Amino acid sequence: MADPLKTADITGNAAADLTAAAPEAAVAELPPEVVAQSLGEYVRAYVARIRAGESGVLPVVMAMVAIVVVFQVISPNNVYLSPGNLVNLFQQSAVIMVLAMAEAFALVLGEIDLSIGFVGACGAAITVQLIQPATTNWPWPLAVVAGLLFCLVFGAIQGTLITRLHLPSFIVTLAGYLVANGLFLKILLFGPFSGYPNLIGQTDNLHFIYNLMWGTIDPVVSWIGAGVVVAALGGFIWFSDSRRRTSGLVAPPASLSLIKIGLIAVVAIVVVGICNLNRGVLIVQEGVPWVIPIVIAVLAAWTILLGRTKYGRYLYAIGGNPEAARRAGINLSVVRTTAFMLCSFTAGIALLLYASYLNGMSNNVQAGYYVLYAVAAAVIGGTSLMGGRGKPLHGVLGGLVIGAIYNGMYLLALSFEWQYIVTGLVLLAAIIIDAVSRRGSTSGSVSRV
Repeated sequence: MADPLKTADITGNAAADLTAAAPEAAVAELPPEVVAQSLGEYVRAYVARIRAGESGVLPVVMAMVAIVVVFQVISPNNVYLSPGNLVNLFQQSAVIMVLAMAEAFALVLGEIDLSIGFVGACGAAITVQLIQPATTNWPWPLAVVAGLLFCLVFGAIQGTLITRLHLPSFIVTLAGYLVANGLFLKILLFGPFSGYPNLIGQTDNLHFIYNLMWGTIDPVVSWIGAGVVVAALGGFIWFSDSRRRTSGLVAPPASLSLIKIGLIAVVAIVVVGICNLNRGVLIVQEGVPWVIPIVIAVLAAWTILLGRTKYGRYLYAIGGNPEAARRAGINLSVVRTTAFMLCSFTAGIALLLYASYLNGMSNNVQAGYYVLYAVAAAVIGGTSLMGGRGKPLHGVLGGLVIGAIYNGMYLLALSFEWQYIVTGLVLLAAIIIDAVSRRGSTSGSVSRV
């Protein structure tokens, strides 16, 4: 009787025993880039993966480079890459980047959340109303917590309806979009501001929310902070990879770890160097805006959650194959409900930045517009609409692409319809790349079996 743990080729000849504890078995089971022992092997494996259709973030990085080059050439007086415009570009993109990270929690599950624009707006409006000195005059920490707590509760209700009653997320969150829109208009009517609560005033509470987007860090402190961040990330990457290598576990080559640390240092130096240049006209304006470390903090927190915790593994497992995840003993209801809660919570952070950017809240918030852009940014960055694949970094990269398009067209004084057309074409291209990537990955895996 043939051994069922041995494979056979199409001619019936017995193949190698893949259960043997041998290097050949590991190579057969793992992707080449995982078992690469040198930088050259890793590069060759990465090139092979791109040829197989698994391009990762490479397309969005190439698109970003192309957008920057084109707008730098055609922008008036070539101001696109000026320090002032680059900082402005990031500030314009920040809300979309954080919203895209929020939407990623739903997209990884193969779901969608259409309500995050107005749910986040409700949370931000609550915070802005509570810190008004003429009414409640709450301390800003309590006001921020109250706004984000509303977002968590709203997300929990939607997640419970979706998971416990097995309702389509599209319909539930569309209803949530309408309900949150109405609640948002009601919240705006509280207080003496006729529906337009603002951040104008001399109190520390108002200044704190305003400075989330417009406040800057002292240039010297910016350099010190960048050094601390680079040292912390570099140390984490190096010691984590070294510990895996000394334990005999799969880890990237040491040279690749050094390259990663070097790239992080270069990015930090470039960003802080640009921000510390004087970009003011009538007054001196320099230093890293607070919004940059805020976005980085959200990115770091959700990257650790999804990439380093059991919850993150469960989320990807459910998005990839819900039935297999259920059979493996994962509590689908808890994980999925929590994902919608985190989605709404992150949206609350995004719209709080929006309130700071506009110096208050009003009924002119284009929440539906921002939801569509959040989905577009996540997909453009590399998150799959089919579920099971996506990272917070994808939302940041996609948000930068959309922000770069918006900023460049604003400098050219083009109308909004062109912004919509170009962004739609970029989104369509991203979806095509995602479909081709999955098809190539599937065909590649079949050919290896």
